[in-house]
Amino acid sequence: MTRPLRDTFADEHLPPPSQWPVLDLSHPAYHFPDRLNCVTELLDRWIERGHGGHRCLLTPDATWSYNDLHETVNRLANYLVSGMGMVPGNRVLLRAPNNPMMVAAYLAVMKAGGIAVGTMPMLRAGELAPIVEKARITHALCDIRLADELRATAETHPVLEHCAFFGGGPGTLDNALEDQPTTFEAWDSAADETCLIAFTSGTTGAPKGTMHFHRDMLAICEGFSRQILRPDPDDLFTGSPPIAFTFGLGGLVLFPLHAGAATLLLERAPPAELLGHIERHRVSVVFTAPTAYRAMAAEAGRFDLASWHKGVSAGEHLPAATWHDVHEKLGLRLIDGIGATEMLHIFISAREEDIRPGSTGRPVPGYEVRILDDDGNEAPENTPGRLAVRGPTGCRYLDDERQARYVQDGWNITGDTFRRDADGYLWYVARSDDMIVSAGYNISGPEVENALLSHEAVAECAVIGVPDVDRGRIVKAYVVPAAGVSGDDELAAALQAHVKATIAPYKYPRAIGFVDALPRTATGKLQRFRLREAGEEAGGA
Repeated sequence: MTRPLRDTFADEHLPPPSQWPVLDLSHPAYHFPDRLNCVTELLDRWIERGHGGHRCLLTPDATWSYNDLHETVNRLANYLVSGMGMVPGNRVLLRAPNNPMMVAAYLAVMKAGGIAVGTMPMLRAGELAPIVEKARITHALCDIRLADELRATAETHPVLEHCAFFGGGPGTLDNALEDQPTTFEAWDSAADETCLIAFTSGTTGAPKGTMHFHRDMLAICEGFSRQILRPDPDDLFTGSPPIAFTFGLGGLVLFPLHAGAATLLLERAPPAELLGHIERHRVSVVFTAPTAYRAMAAEAGRFDLASWHKGVSAGEHLPAATWHDVHEKLGLRLIDGIGATEMLHIFISAREEDIRPGSTGRPVPGYEVRILDDDGNEAPENTPGRLAVRGPTGCRYLDDERQARYVQDGWNITGDTFRRDADGYLWYVARSDDMIVSAGYNISGPEVENALLSHEAVAECAVIGVPDVDRGRIVKAYVVPAAGVSGDDELAAALQAHVKATIAPYKYPRAIGFVDALPRTATGKLQRFRLREAGEEAGGA
């Protein structure tokens, strides 16, 4: 079939080449052909190899084989082209909880040469609008349960003129797909053609769209997944991050597909329910945030978790106290990692046998890391500094002046403060804006949090700096007490004494507030800015 012309919007809105990071593809793992459609590698090759009957996508009450996913992707790709008029390069908004049709939508868009733009299911019309405007999104595939906010967005943004809904019932495309062919020739894409615009899950400021290529989808599979995680076709993945978040897209879609494995997709995955699904379905690999692992460790004794042998933690720092708690109660050596939407996925981590609890690890093979001092020079060993990274993936913001701040001299400056030890292991200190300067001392909030989490009365905590007349700022801790524990003055004094006995006494929290829950984003990241705002309004403690 003759394919129509290509939409060049993405090409025209990449940053100028002078602002790109260095993209180092010299490592053997990242040697890709010049022409490459990632879906042929992630899905089509398994059908060609006779793997089609293997389980691929599971839900609590259904199973799709690789053949099922392949046919659905092809039907949907045909519908996008013939039924919705999508041409290669068009941006397609995707909205759904973690379910098989959301996975099929991602793959169909990319296979047809489109650019997938995933969005968190809970976003409202006012939050979708700037994404539609920024990416000039023309098409959308949406779960019918989320239709109202999308329709409201389309009414005020005529550029979004082609919307289709799935999930059954009147007005959905489920029946229309049955009439579509089950074969589809993948778009002959260049390896460096944009196939994904991932909007950052940041909590303030205008949304930033990060542009990623077909080869990037495979680079993170060849890097972190193949060399650190090392899954095999018999593995069953699951987890809590939304697929619209790149941590979830990699961990629940790209990595299992690349390995020929399967994924249990859950529309809801709070810790207690996640444990039940791990037991029931014999899950072996889990992706979730440190907070969830800590909660699951507390409940582990009620479940048969013999199948579970790998856990990946990212999204926020994994405290050593949480690592040890999980290891003691679940027998897992949690694989910590730091990634970024700008980098697509994890670029620092360590294999289970190489883990040093409390350390994030070492650069994933093919990535290079520097720790920079205030003058931009490499900081001495064990001296905190700004994290700079480069490798096969990197930041390319969609038409955004912030590109020049994130990429400096070819390096991605992530906004994190780390130190590197004599063996090359990297130790998280804080987000660069989370260092607390109190009476001339530099205090790392995460270090204080780790000390607090080692106390049995603490379920969760967050530490910030708040104004103080005498010391400039002081350390304040917000603590969620463990079940059955009362947050009172007696507990506050006990926690302060515990921190003084665990780390240098000047770092202890001079103020402690007890809360029922900590503010978090949809991806599980702690919203420290909300705590800081509350602290500023209260004038400190």
